[in-house]
Amino acid sequence: MSAAARGKATEPKAVPPAPGSVRVDSWVWAVRVLKTRSAATAASKAGHVRVNGEKSKAAQPVRVGDEVRVLTEGGERTLIVRRLIVKRVSAAVAAECFHDLTPPPPAREERVLVAVRERGAGRPTKKDRRDIDRLLGAAGSDPLD
Repeated sequence: MSAAARGKATEPKAVPPAPGSVRVDSWVWAVRVLKTRSAATAASKAGHVRVNGEKSKAAQPVRVGDEVRVLTEGGERTLIVRRLIVKRVSAAVAAECFHDLTPPPPAREERVLVAVRERGAGRPTKKDRRDIDRLLGAAGSDPLD
């Protein structure tokens, strides 16, 4: 028998208030910095996640206004928390939850040429060594000077 059937008034379910803090691993995963929650937890345990300059554990709370630095394969990302979320959301919504202070990646310079010798070609000749030095930018530097 339900509470309404017994004559008792049921209270409507209240929407829970926005949390004051969220676990850092959960937030990093929810805003799509790392692909999986377990990857976010592992990054925190390994010391690749910092909150306000301090290394953080996975359960460290994050609040609005905190600076979160995450070391990823693409480099370090610096984020300022704008909104707390726990569930993973679309990329458009996730972008609204943080302010990205990560500097843009450096411009791609010319491709660096690498001296390639075929395996078994033997010892380089004096001319080959000069060419290799010139290619590596060591032309004009004499090791005996």
